[in-house]
Amino acid sequence: MRLIAVHLPEKLVDDIQRLVDNGLYPNRSETIRIAIRDLLKKELWTQGTARNEASGVVAEG
Repeated sequence: MRLIAVHLPEKLVDDIQRLVDNGLYPNRSETIRIAIRDLLKKELWTQGTARNEASGVVAEG
């Protein structure tokens, strides 16, 4: 894994810590990894769907 540094507003850090404290995630790093992964999956799926619609491909599901 690569390390990146990100500056976040204190409110976001507090909210992330609250999720960890409530036992929803094991630590802040994992919380952020999951959030980024979910965002990328959503955005890339949306882009892929738009691209498929533009080319006439119909998605099943």
